[in-house]
Amino acid sequence: MSKPMVGIITGSKTDLLIIEKVEAQLKAFGVDYDVTVASAHRTPKKVEAYAKVAAEKYDLIIAAAGMAAALPGVVAARTILPVIGIPIHSKSLGGHDALFAIVQMPAGVPVATVAIDGAKNAAVLAVEILALKYPELKKKLIVFKAQLAKG
Repeated sequence: MSKPMVGIITGSKTDLLIIEKVEAQLKAFGVDYDVTVASAHRTPKKVEAYAKVAAEKYDLIIAAAGMAAALPGVVAARTILPVIGIPIHSKSLGGHDALFAIVQMPAGVPVATVAIDGAKNAAVLAVEILALKYPELKKKLIVFKAQLAKG
């Protein structure tokens, strides 16, 4: 059986501090991933190329973006994979602009959206989705949730 693989894409190198939290949580579950920096606005051809082949490489995608936050939606529009969006905090609007941009997707192009800077939840949600295909992750989630309950 193949191993789970998550594609992580973010619009800016400055977002990598948030992505480190996604990476740490995925590592804790033993889930492989790779990270790509590509902007829906500054490098749209790179984003389109990424999304075009994503279904051949990944089980799902975590897409993080701040401000106008088009990246998760642009990726979701070009792949059949589930996309989890992370709105990134910004100084001007505190990340609310990104949250609204990611959560308000048109019918047929869903993006599961976590809290502003909700990197850990994005990773956990990814693992919960992956557990549908990879039974070994179910056991890890049971342990993880039990540890949460202990505080």
